[in-house]
Amino acid sequence: MFMKMVSWNVNGLRACVNKGFNDYFEKTKADIFCVQETKLQEGQISLDHGEDYTQYWNYAVKKGYSGTAVFTRIKPLSVRYGIEEDEEPEGRIITLEFEAFYLVTVYTPNAKRDLSRLPYRLQWEDRFRSYLQQLDAIKPVVVCGDLNVAHHEIDLKNAKGNQNNSGFTLEERGKMTQLLEAGFVDTFRYVYPDRSDAYTWWSNMPGVRARNVGWRIDYFLASSRLGSSIVDAQIDCDILGSDHCPVILNLDFSAIEQSEG
Repeated sequence: MFMKMVSWNVNGLRACVNKGFNDYFEKTKADIFCVQETKLQEGQISLDHGEDYTQYWNYAVKKGYSGTAVFTRIKPLSVRYGIEEDEEPEGRIITLEFEAFYLVTVYTPNAKRDLSRLPYRLQWEDRFRSYLQQLDAIKPVVVCGDLNVAHHEIDLKNAKGNQNNSGFTLEERGKMTQLLEAGFVDTFRYVYPDRSDAYTWWSNMPGVRARNVGWRIDYFLASSRLGSSIVDAQIDCDILGSDHCPVILNLDFSAIEQSEG
């Protein structure tokens, strides 16, 4: 079974819809399309992508903040919001269970410019990693979203100038390392281990995106045993509409079935 997945931090879905979101959505023909930072409350938008897609939304309690959504052609066996039920006021996680795998879309908390939220962020990372490991013990996991960290120096333009800045602290990078060592792969680096100047987020400062002074902080991660199923991992850096761009993962689950057979 071949599957195409797309993930995009839209930085406000209503604004992104006015900048071409629906056209891009239709063009991708994704089996699963995940969105982060919707900044919506229930009833504030109506998206109709036909009967092919079922929609799942996790809204933040705070208005105009955070939030995630998933549009899927394949009906899940179950859906879960947050790490613990009724525990996540910021709407950061949706988990869909399918027959062959779990899909988790996530908007990881930002440590803030002054790092005031770093302690919370690190505790959250430990809980999230434990949650993914629990899922992974049952069946393989695909994780996508804005993880708010550039893992290695190759993953941002100005590594030296951003040492210990939010999103590139040793602590945040260390948590990403721990997550990968817990049995997951960064699918883009799995396919393109040495590709530089590949970014998914750019500051809104004038000229920054045109000069490609960016960070790669949006990811598709997958259980290590899905490695043989990864066909390609892409960054749609030319797509505007947000300060982030979409990332894409193509999987061929028949490769797993053949290897297991």
